[in-house]
Amino acid sequence: MTNNNNEHSCVLGMIGLGVMGRNLLLNMADHGFTVAGFDKDKTKVASLQNESKQNIYGATNLEDFLKLLKTPRVIMMLVPAGKPVDDVISELTPHLQAGDIIIDAGNSHFTDTNARAQQLQKSGIQLLGVGISGGEEGARLGPSIMPGGSKEAYQHVRPIFEAVAAKIGNEPCVTYLGTGAVGHYVKMVHNGIEYGIMQMIAETYDLMKRGLSLSNDQLHDVFHSWNDSELNSYLVEITSRIVGKLDDKTGKHLLDEIRSIARQNGTGMWTSQSAMELQVPCPTIDVAVSMRDLSVLVKEREQANTLYKRPIAPYKDDQTEFLQQLQSALLMGMIITYAQGFAILQVASDKYNYQLDLSAVARIWRGGCIIRAKLLEDIYNAFQLNNNLPNLLLDPALSKIIMSHQENLRQVVCHASSLGISASTLMATLSYFDAYRSTWQPANLIQAQRDYFGSHTYERTDAEGWFHTEWEKDLST
Repeated sequence: MTNNNNEHSCVLGMIGLGVMGRNLLLNMADHGFTVAGFDKDKTKVASLQNESKQNIYGATNLEDFLKLLKTPRVIMMLVPAGKPVDDVISELTPHLQAGDIIIDAGNSHFTDTNARAQQLQKSGIQLLGVGISGGEEGARLGPSIMPGGSKEAYQHVRPIFEAVAAKIGNEPCVTYLGTGAVGHYVKMVHNGIEYGIMQMIAETYDLMKRGLSLSNDQLHDVFHSWNDSELNSYLVEITSRIVGKLDDKTGKHLLDEIRSIARQNGTGMWTSQSAMELQVPCPTIDVAVSMRDLSVLVKEREQANTLYKRPIAPYKDDQTEFLQQLQSALLMGMIITYAQGFAILQVASDKYNYQLDLSAVARIWRGGCIIRAKLLEDIYNAFQLNNNLPNLLLDPALSKIIMSHQENLRQVVCHASSLGISASTLMATLSYFDAYRSTWQPANLIQAQRDYFGSHTYERTDAEGWFHTEWEKDLST
């Protein structure tokens, strides 16, 4: 399906007309940009054109699609990461020429983006690796956009991105982040933070549902009130809606009809893997990834439940006080999850020469994206004062907030343990905090153990250099 009278009129073409691709294209058309969509599925192309009668053209044939584009041709892909991206690029490149721009707007691994950019550069084709967050609604009404790659290519598409991005005041939630695969790297870490916060919210839900025996309506009220506090965020907001939603099929609360399984699609795992390679601790994110994996082990969990059955004792203390502690604990946990994510970005920026402006990252995450939250204003201000801050826990203003909430997190972790309800990310977050704030670690014992069994040597507090002890000999004398 093409309109040959509009050849060479479109400023951007979209390959992949799934939910995200279609909605982003409609967003562009709404802002006055003439765009084209390509999909081999004729029904998706027809649906796109039926939804917007102006500024959008469609094609099911690649050559017809390319004829619709102005030169240099700008082609955005929104297809699944991995082989599908390579397949599209392989199909495209014979038809492209030097100066054309390919935009990978999916969740590609940053190392793949680097390799693709280097390969395309040989033909003079520019690649932008662009992270886009906001889901279906964000794509349609305004996402957060994280572009990286050729600055020249970004400048070419900048008016489109700034028009369609979410706005905070008059500021668009998009900025050029730097060269290479930085856009996809920042989006990867965004998703890692998302994993951590989602798991943490799920744990507060569990503690209220099974620990306090709150009804779904009560849970709705709690999360709704939390969203009117310092916890104001997209994820808390949608949680309040989710717990109150009734099922059209049964009339019951829909959440109770959903299986307790949450698979992972890779981006959270990639964040943990990259952090480990960079030697940046992010235990909250690590545990969140692990808990998704554990949730899939349904049969094993059922067997373990039979073996280790322990009833959840009724909570006997003041419920109102516990809810206040839980709210406070979640706030501290969210701050520390962001801190871990930004610490990864800080080290990655140095390692990969991204030269990231972390205040800019915080700024564009304030709107449109899944992890947008009131807290990001404080984080933005922290990096405005010191863009080289190695960890947000070292920011004076945020440290005051954390100090005012840490005892509540401790109480929540104690209550969770005594109730026998898993609060893995809350516990990991507290442990990380206590380890980070401690000038002493028991790592001296680990050094000694490694030297004992493997002669790996150790460092001393009273002398420079590396030392080895014949431990068995010392013990026998």
